[in-house]
Amino acid sequence: MSRILISLLIAGALAAPVHAATATATFAGGCFWCMEGPFDVMDGVISTTSGYIGGHTADPTYPEVSSGTTGHAEAVQIVYDPDKVSYEQLLTTFWHNIDPTVKNRQFCDAGSQYRSAIFYHDERQKALAEESKQALEQAVFGKSLATEIVAAGRFYAAEDYHQDYYMKNPLRYKYYRFSCGRDQRLKQIWGDAAGH
Repeated sequence: MSRILISLLIAGALAAPVHAATATATFAGGCFWCMEGPFDVMDGVISTTSGYIGGHTADPTYPEVSSGTTGHAEAVQIVYDPDKVSYEQLLTTFWHNIDPTVKNRQFCDAGSQYRSAIFYHDERQKALAEESKQALEQAVFGKSLATEIVAAGRFYAAEDYHQDYYMKNPLRYKYYRFSCGRDQRLKQIWGDAAGH
């Protein structure tokens, strides 16, 4: 092999980034309005999108998903810079914004469309999600948690009026969170670490 070719190969290897420029994480934690804000404030999060995942109907609408017949969960998809925020940090924020002890509901919203779930995009995310769940089961709750860990399938962005709802409609959003008992329950579970 020529010295020039070897030099080019070494230069190419050294220039290769440690991480991809961006990565994607997808979490279901009940009402997707309530899951955007906690991630939006994190340094390294590029965007959050409310949407639907985990179902069997193509291009579902909000009324269809809300009916519980499509199999989808309301979820938030996060695009982030892994050089600035780790998947482990995203997982911590996710857990502190849900009640992982209940199946097919979050707070006042009941049905499989409001289930809590981690939709992993690769084997590393899967391993980290399973590790974090097991740690919580053993060290915090002392029992099995209802939150699912499943492979991410097709994600459908929700209708425009759902995106950034907490910023567009702050009074309605705050009233919803309060009347649904979300903040009260999060405080009860997580104490000072509770999301908001």
